[in-house]
Amino acid sequence: MPKPFTPKVITANALLEGDVVYQTATGWTRKLSEAEVLTDEADADLRLIDALSQQDLVVGVYLADVAPEAGGPRPTHFREEFRATGPSNYAHGKQETV
Repeated sequence: MPKPFTPKVITANALLEGDVVYQTATGWTRKLSEAEVLTDEADADLRLIDALSQQDLVVGVYLADVAPEAGGPRPTHFREEFRATGPSNYAHGKQETV
């Protein structure tokens, strides 16, 4: 029996700012709560291929496991928890906030 697919979000680093970003249905956001949760493996693979082609916007694109929740997806691994809440150029005052 195949292993069930774990819901995922697509994450990367913004090319210019270096901040962690997440893919939405229409673009990229810095807020994990706004990320599009992918629940189908084939769709996730196709969306990942599309995200990898956006080299003018992001670098280091990959799929991250999440747990869907009412307030938005929650990271299921420490690395993703750190990336979602950890330091950024904006937190250190190196960039203006948008």
